[in-house]
Amino acid sequence: MNPSGKPLSQLNKQHDHLVCIDSDGTVFDVMEIKHKECFCPAFINNFGLQAVAKYARECWDFVNLYSVDRGCNRFIGPLKAIALLAERPEVKKRGFAIPDLASLEQWVSTENRLGNPALKEAISKTQDPLLGKALAYSLDVNEAVDKIVHGIPPFPGVRESLAQSAAQADVVVISAAAQETITREWTEHGLFDHLSALAGQEVGNKTAQIRQAIEGRYETDKVLMIGDALGDLESAKDNGVLFFPILPGKEDESWQLFHDEAFTKFLAGSYAGPYEASLIETFKECLPSTPTWKHD
Repeated sequence: MNPSGKPLSQLNKQHDHLVCIDSDGTVFDVMEIKHKECFCPAFINNFGLQAVAKYARECWDFVNLYSVDRGCNRFIGPLKAIALLAERPEVKKRGFAIPDLASLEQWVSTENRLGNPALKEAISKTQDPLLGKALAYSLDVNEAVDKIVHGIPPFPGVRESLAQSAAQADVVVISAAAQETITREWTEHGLFDHLSALAGQEVGNKTAQIRQAIEGRYETDKVLMIGDALGDLESAKDNGVLFFPILPGKEDESWQLFHDEAFTKFLAGSYAGPYEASLIETFKECLPSTPTWKHD
């Protein structure tokens, strides 16, 4: 399947309503395996964290799986994990020199297309060795994901919900993953045909992706973003659209609720207000801002 088979730029409106849906951790139960087996090893290896690998892994997992930053972009994750690592007394006692990620932080703060193509452009202009390490890390992640992450089906309730949604609304993938990976996973599990379009990190961040999807096509009160991370919620609210949370650890129940109740309310125009607010409040309680080791 061509990874650009359903590009966001060619989205053809068929319905008045639009469902935007994140992929990793929302549709597929891949967050744990991707981060623990693919992202974190590449992070430790390419940024030279072997001497404090235990603590680097704890910081990585907290940032990317169990905190308010869950689901953040692959180039933002290292910055946040390194910042946490630098605060740990165990790391300081070992006299470990925390790597200086200033140039990566600068690139992340000024670039809105946080993917490999834009990073390669920056490297060609600056010849910055740290950006080179960041690219090597990202390429290692992609290689590991292609090798390791296979045969992981969608959460229970996803197939029924996608079929239900696609019959009455346009459906678009909004994701920070690489577009080729998204296409492979959705095709592998027979979900690709439900989609009107898909977008990955190459298009821009999720806020930009949603904006591009709705621009000139949909009224914002008829657009719903489904996601499992606070970044998904922020991207939805940045565009003035509705949000439905997939609760980490309670994904099956979340999809059942969407199928049995929330989608109907969305179509009927009764989703916004107290109903959405109560779902979001519960969602925020699932994702802490402070790691457990700071409470010890």
